[in-house]
Amino acid sequence: MDRAAKEAFVTSFSEKLERARIAIVTDFRGLDVNTTVDFRKSLSENTEFRVVKNSLARRALKGTAYEGLIEHFVGTNAVVLGYDDVVESTKAATEFAEDNEQLAFKAGVLDGRVLGVDELKALAELPSKDVLQAMLLGVLQAPSRNLVSLLANCNRQLVNVLTAYQQKLEEEGN
Repeated sequence: MDRAAKEAFVTSFSEKLERARIAIVTDFRGLDVNTTVDFRKSLSENTEFRVVKNSLARRALKGTAYEGLIEHFVGTNAVVLGYDDVVESTKAATEFAEDNEQLAFKAGVLDGRVLGVDELKALAELPSKDVLQAMLLGVLQAPSRNLVSLLANCNRQLVNVLTAYQQKLEEEGN
């Protein structure tokens, strides 16, 4: 790789890091090309798996929110970049790593904070963004739903009392 290509890679990778919401450094030693291609295909369009050269990645990380990852670029590395839903990206990488022991997490960065392997696995266990939004919507709707139910219940009870009173009057009249 000549100097121009290296500079282009560093610039491109820096731009990708600026757009990314999460970056996960992985060790992919022993992972064959076909499996890597399958993994890339299984990712959503908002997640990218990139094999990187350590020295170039370190250069691209300097001065960014991902600078805490520099020390983890030792050995064979690849980076998972999530551009939209961080849980979705982490979950996809975690599921793949469970099926392929060659892919091992080293660390990640989310919002400038370095995450360890356990924290990444905990993040992957969270519900997706859509599920969390649905849960929030259910919580927001609960008070109004309960109020409507309460008001309907009052009307129902009044009708029951009036019906019982009418039946009592009819029985007394006979």
